[in-house]
Amino acid sequence: QVQLVESGGGLVQAGGSLRLSCVASERTFSMYGLGWFRQAPEKGREFVAAITWRGSTTYSTASVKGRFTISRDNAKSTGYLQMNSLKPEDTAVYYCAAAKSGYSGYNPAQYDYWGQGTQVTVSS
Repeated sequence: QVQLVESGGGLVQAGGSLRLSCVASERTFSMYGLGWFRQAPEKGREFVAAITWRGSTTYSTASVKGRFTISRDNAKSTGYLQMNSLKPEDTAVYYCAAAKSGYSGYNPAQYDYWGQGTQVTVSS
């Protein structure tokens, strides 16, 4: 059982930056696909970005392209989400998720392990 722990959330002004981290408890994390999702109040869980287990390919939703960058360091069993040019509409709880199959896409049902989430609040 892999445990994922997110950190790095907080309160930031519009236009600011944050870097989220996702630390896995097991080194098998290096073989898993990694995704980031977010959920705003009264909204469903939304795909943000994903990365393949080797880190060679990334995917992101249109609303964050050019602003958010997903990456990973398998030697540290850690994934990252660098968020720049933040907007108030980015306010949400952000979750990382890992897929044993190596899946790295937008479908949350394909992920096996989830973190507890970290709050990101962007003020205008």
